[in-house]
Amino acid sequence: MQSPLGAPRAPWLTHAILIAGVILFAFPIWIVLVGSTHDAATIGRGEVPLLPGGHGWENYLTALGRGSSVLAGLGVGPMLVNSLVMALAVAIGKIVISFASAYAVVFFRFPGRMLAFWAIFITLMLPVEVRIFPTFKVVSDLGLVNTYAGLIVPLIASATATLLFRQFFLTIPDEFVEAAKMDGAGPLRFLWDVVLPLSRTNMAALFVILFVYGWNQYLWPLLVTTSAEVETVVIGMVKMIGGEANTEWNIVMATCVLSLLPPVAVVVLMQRWFVKGLTETEK
Repeated sequence: MQSPLGAPRAPWLTHAILIAGVILFAFPIWIVLVGSTHDAATIGRGEVPLLPGGHGWENYLTALGRGSSVLAGLGVGPMLVNSLVMALAVAIGKIVISFASAYAVVFFRFPGRMLAFWAIFITLMLPVEVRIFPTFKVVSDLGLVNTYAGLIVPLIASATATLLFRQFFLTIPDEFVEAAKMDGAGPLRFLWDVVLPLSRTNMAALFVILFVYGWNQYLWPLLVTTSAEVETVVIGMVKMIGGEANTEWNIVMATCVLSLLPPVAVVVLMQRWFVKGLTETEK
């Protein structure tokens, strides 16, 4: 077998590199998975077992029930629900707002149209640290601290998603727009019957990316939540570690595994749409 350049290619070398990459990526996850099945004493002694232990069921029930001792009896179940609500709302909200704003910029002609687009786009150049204090001040003044609205609303605007939708809408042939006008279709019918069906794969790909983005948020939930009722699982894990000597690492690792399940499920279930949305060029 030869490569496209004519030089001989060794299949075993290619497979060896791929296998090494998979092991390098998966080994830390395996350690966490195995650690979640051992007792606290084993991990506390600095031992890192490579095979599962017999305390997995107990550790996962403890994590979901009372959680770590640092959490004062609060299990990670409600935190997982909070993270799920936040991730879903952020992903859906970003897609809806970005889709609508990109649709308006591309298919409507109004004064300041491009100025509005560049005002959205330029926010990509602002570091998070520049925006986070005034955003928190607004949320605090509106009384949205320790609420789902305070967690979600400041994160649903997305210049990146708006840019991606705009670039895709520009590839829609002008003949589609003219045909819709000749049929007497208004803007809403054109959006529903033409633009939305063409955008499904792009929306699916963005949903996966934005769901993981919302699920992994740390800095903003840390600032806007001071009550355990609306804390996310990421904040809970940080509190469990806490820099203390009596950290229950088996419970922490069980919580890490539980926190991996929703984003992994979304990626696996939507993998076909995700890949298609990123690679499809013919519309």
